[in-house]
Amino acid sequence: MNRKQIVNHLLRWRARFSERIAQLWKHSFYLYLAGLFSVFAVLDTTVLHYTSDMRQSAFDAMVRYRIVVPKPDPDIVIVDINEASLAAMAQDYGRWPWPRQVMGEFVEQIEKQQPKAVVFDILFSDADVYNPDSDTYFNDAIAATNNTFFPMLRLDPSSDSLSQVKPAMIPGVTPLPGAQPDATVAVVLPHFQAALDGGRLGLHNIYPDADNVAREYMVYRDDYGWKVPSLPARIAQELGWVKPPAQQVLLNWRGKPFTYRYVSFSDVFADMGSKEKKRPQDEFKGKIVIIGSTAPSLFDIKATPLDKMHPGVEILATAIDNFKHGDALRFPEWRFPYLLLTLAIVWLTAWSFYRDTGRDKIDRAFGLSQFVLVGISYASINLTTTYINLTGPVTVGVAFFTLARLYATTTSRALERSMVRTAAVRSGELQATLLLIRLNTERNVIRPIALGRICQALLKTGRITKSVEALAGEQKGLWNLFENTLAVSWVANAGDDEAQAAIRRDIDALLAALPTVLRRHLAQPDNAASHFVYHGQIAGGDAARAGWRVMFAEALLEWDKQEKEPT
Repeated sequence: MNRKQIVNHLLRWRARFSERIAQLWKHSFYLYLAGLFSVFAVLDTTVLHYTSDMRQSAFDAMVRYRIVVPKPDPDIVIVDINEASLAAMAQDYGRWPWPRQVMGEFVEQIEKQQPKAVVFDILFSDADVYNPDSDTYFNDAIAATNNTFFPMLRLDPSSDSLSQVKPAMIPGVTPLPGAQPDATVAVVLPHFQAALDGGRLGLHNIYPDADNVAREYMVYRDDYGWKVPSLPARIAQELGWVKPPAQQVLLNWRGKPFTYRYVSFSDVFADMGSKEKKRPQDEFKGKIVIIGSTAPSLFDIKATPLDKMHPGVEILATAIDNFKHGDALRFPEWRFPYLLLTLAIVWLTAWSFYRDTGRDKIDRAFGLSQFVLVGISYASINLTTTYINLTGPVTVGVAFFTLARLYATTTSRALERSMVRTAAVRSGELQATLLLIRLNTERNVIRPIALGRICQALLKTGRITKSVEALAGEQKGLWNLFENTLAVSWVANAGDDEAQAAIRRDIDALLAALPTVLRRHLAQPDNAASHFVYHGQIAGGDAARAGWRVMFAEALLEWDKQEKEPT
């Protein structure tokens, strides 16, 4: 068997398969499919959550390519322990970590400029056993301040039973209703007593999603009924900002990494100890100074929607910026409304296919609806702080539409309303009626889409089954003679007077509606069409196709003869 024969067999098999499924399901397939998708939508909303990953990907794309991007707060400055600082400081202080006296001197010098807050994104978890005096110096420097903030690290809850730290022992932790007084939490606190006494502590944990991308930031943790604040929330409380009411928020990113103002730690530290100052002596006045690291060797790098290597210190800066301006993104779950929207999309699309409202209309309506939904999501993240995530309804809707369109394309020939097909499945003598409508192309330019709409309108006119077909202006040669001709056909059993009367009433209704239909779709509808009705008899079964061809030729001849007769 050669290649052409194989292709031919496959095409024949596809045609037979289409015929079989069309006979089995007909247009009810769309309703069955809608029911199946409805079950999936309910399960996905309540149990499966398959579309959650798609929602995350859509959020990433919208954030990455949004038009309206909020600017970073100019009063937030990151003092960066970068690779250049590690190299420059190594000559005098060795490899990281440096003696704590370095940080103590930095705090003393920067406090002279009266910053609003000095935030450490460095976890001082252990004593420096080799430099106890250095630790004492740092502790004294901290004790002299009232605007320094320190992180604490929440460990895996599986270690809570091994901890001796109770939430009530941690400064800034408050009880919620039902708090467990004897619970313990595994948390790493700052080693320095001055930091604990100051009480300006907060968690700096970053919890990425299942795909290891950090999108959200915690406002607080609820551990055994105790409210453990994050570091940005603790800063907000101390500086009088309004904290987000939610337990966690989507970060409203200010841009790609290094969007905020960065200064090198080694440059600032060297200038502080120099007699000849080169930097402005009010550089940090009224600023929120965050001390952290972007050095890859210190491993404080996270994946975010904007970059796979986003410095952790800038994620902290973004959260502080969001809390300060109250513009962290809210992401209401709205599971039930999203489910209702999904079901509405599925069932409206299914009903349109079931009623056969026309391929062009369905495609346009569905495409427009999805464009509007995606536009709402995109507009919400550009113009508001409430992210309306419609990815789930859009995804399910597109999947349903794809399957429905595939079925419609596969079974279109088998399910089309054709009097030729109707006559082929009947037997005996049949009475056939043919209405030919010729549209005037001298006064109107008729596009194929307009011709299709006219056919759809005529098909819905009247009460009995018929077929409406058009010969568009795409034919060449001899067939171009039938350009923009509509053929409306009916078939009934010979001798069925009641059916013939119904056909005549249908013809009258169609011709009465024709001027209105033409006014809707043609630029110059007056006298834009002529028509001719022809009745004849054909044989049913296998001879039906030949009978229709003969009848069509006879109708054209009779019409031509009628037009030549003097009036």
